[in-house]
Amino acid sequence: MQGLELDWAGVCWDANFRRAGDSWSINSFVGTRWQSVRDEARRRYLANTYRVLLTRARQGMVIFVPRGDLEDQTRSPDFYDATFEFLKDCGLPPLGAAC
Repeated sequence: MQGLELDWAGVCWDANFRRAGDSWSINSFVGTRWQSVRDEARRRYLANTYRVLLTRARQGMVIFVPRGDLEDQTRSPDFYDATFEFLKDCGLPPLGAAC
């Protein structure tokens, strides 16, 4: 994606890169559950993937953070809510807010 620029971009933020306290939790979905990524090269690669996605739009961007589901342990609200709050605290307006 190096050099790619888009007028508008839509990014769906998943639980593989999620806010946990004051840092980022980097995870991989293996089998039926999330596992923490420990390999530093893989951690940098995943973080860089989000950086690239978040820097491609020229006109604007929509970031979608899914709602979690208490009935599905692989989509716990804890995985998404902290990331949503972090992005909101950084100044991103929630759905329906004036930009």
